Amino acid sequence: MSETSKPKRNVGGPTNRDQPNRISTETQAAPRPVAVIDIGASAIRMAIAEIHPSGEVRKLDQLIQPVPLGKETFETRRLSRRSIERVVQVLKQYQRILLEYGIDQPSSVRVVATSAVREAANRLAFADRVYMVTGLHVEPIDEAEVNRITYMGITPQLLADEVLSNGKAMVLEVGGGSTEVLVVRSGNVLASHSYRLGSIRMLQSVDLARAGAKRRRALLENHINRMLTQLNELVKSESQLNLVAVGGDIRLATRLLESEWQGGDLANVSVERLCSLTDEVLTMDEEEIVKRYDATFIEAQTLGPALLAYSAVAKHFSLESVYVSDTNMRDGLLKDMAAAGRWTAEFRNQIIRSALSLGRRFHFDEMHARSVAELSRKLYDQLRPQHRLDNRHEVILYVAALLHEIGMQINIRGHHKHSLYIIRHSELFGLSQAELMEVALVARYYRRATPQPTHAEYMSMGREHRVVVSKLAAILRLAAALDDTRTSRIREIECKLEGTRLIIEIPGVSDVSMEQIAMKQQAGLFRDVFGLSVLLRVSG
Repeated sequence: MSETSKPKRNVGGPTNRDQPNRISTETQAAPRPVAVIDIGASAIRMAIAEIHPSGEVRKLDQLIQPVPLGKETFETRRLSRRSIERVVQVLKQYQRILLEYGIDQPSSVRVVATSAVREAANRLAFADRVYMVTGLHVEPIDEAEVNRITYMGITPQLLADEVLSNGKAMVLEVGGGSTEVLVVRSGNVLASHSYRLGSIRMLQSVDLARAGAKRRRALLENHINRMLTQLNELVKSESQLNLVAVGGDIRLATRLLESEWQGGDLANVSVERLCSLTDEVLTMDEEEIVKRYDATFIEAQTLGPALLAYSAVAKHFSLESVYVSDTNMRDGLLKDMAAAGRWTAEFRNQIIRSALSLGRRFHFDEMHARSVAELSRKLYDQLRPQHRLDNRHEVILYVAALLHEIGMQINIRGHHKHSLYIIRHSELFGLSQAELMEVALVARYYRRATPQPTHAEYMSMGREHRVVVSKLAAILRLAAALDDTRTSRIREIECKLEGTRLIIEIPGVSDVSMEQIAMKQQAGLFRDVFGLSVLLRVSG
């Protein structure tokens, strides 16, 4: 496709002629038109939809424009000026199309970028250039956010299938720059991970070797086998495993193998047939793939390595068939916009399960951790007028409370600093790297030194995030003091304000002298942050 060509659009999308009718017939429902744009390693994709007051998302149109950013970034760690301007031109084309749908405000458009932009050394210059020309904010999302969005998009299909809703499934997406894996059982996320194994990365390493066809396949398999070894630890397949494949390459393969599949529902594809197609594709060059399978040039480039990865995973776990979903990142992004970015109770529980799983790996004191976490939550709820934070921050605090002593496994002395390191370098499902850093810092400051300008991790954050960390750490210190005896005997609290004092009353406990001593030692940060001294007393 030439640089001056129009973006490829889906079949059956609304046109300019039928849009006035759509608006007039649905005026009463007042749907909100929105769009999401995904800047990937090989193409820029856009989905246009309308969100109804009920939260229902109805997709109106989809567009795709090939832009091979991954080739540059994965080789040179930079995006060229030519590529940046190409992206700008595509986004300007997309904006013209958005005007047809009445979308003229940047706030109604979410633009995300994955590994090709995220790993570029000049990603800030890239984002600034896009903003100056289009007014759009490009949001480079990390692997954890990709997994969260994938989960939001795929969950309805998993729960709708009888086998998958009650069994264990591995959701696998082989992209251009990375491979994302979710392990789910009965709707609950057991594990998530991102591997630096993508079809474009594999192709670049193979091209450097200048090998023949047989040698190329062996090199590709060598890269994939490294991931398979790590998957064994992640999946721990003590029970029957189902594979749910997501991604453009596997969707193309499924349409070739299952001609009647129209998407919407999960397809079931024979592994034997998938392997045969993979063998066939790997013997062909890109032009042959384009002509034979009616594929785009970008699809032809990545089809072979991606299918080899999918089929290798299926054979590794001795599967006879795989499920294929037509869900993509844009679907998850649209659902996230419909939820206004709020975390549902179920999603909150998924994050907490992931934190508990991490804590158990380091043999944490679970009873104490749960007690401190629950007390943190109750303090957070009763102190809302003071901290003025949202429900997302309550989850950050709860997770930090669960993991605040996880560093004990390394060394009791300075364990709060070890906790910072462990949390920061772990993966917790649903939390981005920025959110994970907040959790790590809140846990780090639950005792001893308060946040200081000499603390590099703390000062690396913006002022708004530093204030959040200080507020949450101050609350966590109070919660830790309330369970200083590690007996979980304090379960209920009642907070009252008396002038510049916070009174925490404890019902049902006759003697809180130990907790009072701990509170005097721990309440300094709370006084500094909120301007309130703390008094602990027995109710009545």
